[in-house]
Amino acid sequence: MIPNKKILLVDDDRDLLELLSIRLTAAGYETTLADSTEAAINYLDISRPHLVISDMQMGGLDGMALFEYIHRNIPTLPVIILTAYGTIPDAVAATQRGIFGYLTKPYDPKILIGQVERAIDLAPAVETLSSKIPVSPWRKTIVTRSAVMEDLLAKVGRVAQGDASVLLSGESGVGKELLARAIHQASRRCDQPFVTINCAAIPEQLLESELFGHAKGAFTGAVRDHKGLFQLADGGSLFLDEIGDMPLLLQAKLLHALQERVIRPVGSTQSIPINVRIISATHRDLKSEIQAGNFREDLYYRLFVVGLTVPSLAQRSEDIPLLANHFLRVFAEKHQKDVNGFSPEAISFLLASSWPGNIRQLMNVIEQSVVMSAVPLISCELVRDAMHKDEEQMTSFDEARKQFERDYLVKILKITAGNVTQAAKLAKRNRTEFYKLLQRHQLDFTLYKSLQEKV
Repeated sequence: MIPNKKILLVDDDRDLLELLSIRLTAAGYETTLADSTEAAINYLDISRPHLVISDMQMGGLDGMALFEYIHRNIPTLPVIILTAYGTIPDAVAATQRGIFGYLTKPYDPKILIGQVERAIDLAPAVETLSSKIPVSPWRKTIVTRSAVMEDLLAKVGRVAQGDASVLLSGESGVGKELLARAIHQASRRCDQPFVTINCAAIPEQLLESELFGHAKGAFTGAVRDHKGLFQLADGGSLFLDEIGDMPLLLQAKLLHALQERVIRPVGSTQSIPINVRIISATHRDLKSEIQAGNFREDLYYRLFVVGLTVPSLAQRSEDIPLLANHFLRVFAEKHQKDVNGFSPEAISFLLASSWPGNIRQLMNVIEQSVVMSAVPLISCELVRDAMHKDEEQMTSFDEARKQFERDYLVKILKITAGNVTQAAKLAKRNRTEFYKLLQRHQLDFTLYKSLQEKV
């Protein structure tokens, strides 16, 4: 017998679970009890035992589902199955797939202890949370146990060593900016600036100034020289999020900057050399955008020196419990809540959900659940309610467009100090149409004149 070894016991019959625990504890083992596969998965995401003993048949996900999860994510963790006589053929077949062994009910305590000892003796050393080999600093913010993500991170480690431009693709909310930061932190530029900009969130006339800067007097309101993000990121990395939404005219200027390694601020005759690594991201299919005439093919190949695809949350569903527990700890500390886990039903609900908003949606749901929880264990009902509210909070396309238009008009009025003629020119609209836009959004251009006078 090897004392002080941890065993996870899984059975939906609480009496049998307690009896099994008593016998193993008497033999010198430390036991943790889980009354469902979902509860077991929840535990495995925050701790690592030396052995799992699970009943074959349980309500909800059965023992084989638990084995499949362990086989995918913790292949070195031995599993012993408890089975009734009617399911012995299934247990025998399971041993051929990697299960360490099985015991039929009612089991002989001596045979049980003997099989437990052999399983622990033959298993590789356990990689506990406290004894893991330290991971590289750039990986510490990435929570995963997915083989798909591990493959992607291996590529990130290799790509980061050079200076090639990287294009990240993937659905909204999958964590493209997080991966871009990881590339920067793993590179030789890690001690230099990492600067980000969302190309879809800034109007075209302002985006050029944000990227390349502007000279004093370049336009009304430009009272001093302004450094653009290329200059601020000099020596480091510039992350261009939603690059697929960049206007065509700016795409040409960006292409020139990448080819010549120089930029020219708006209104300036001076070219400024730059030393910046470009990491870009998009949720769009850029090849389709090229065919539609919305994206330059030559710029695409400048950005796509290395292409990496970030998987959706559905493609890495084994990470859902791990991420959920991670966000729970983060938000419990942030909101000072005594919340420390999920009910088995809540974990089951999280695993069964489709997550169209990916990790961003999961994070929002967990934060809402933590904030609203009045007890340490988050229930399925609370998670379901948070999911429903999260879906309700999604802004419609028309509402988002109206908000974008209003924000754009406000910015352009500020730049031109309420000069409607100048603002209409910058927006490439005639005065009549521009006035109609102001009326539609109930904006008074004279307010921006008075603000300029006060300044």
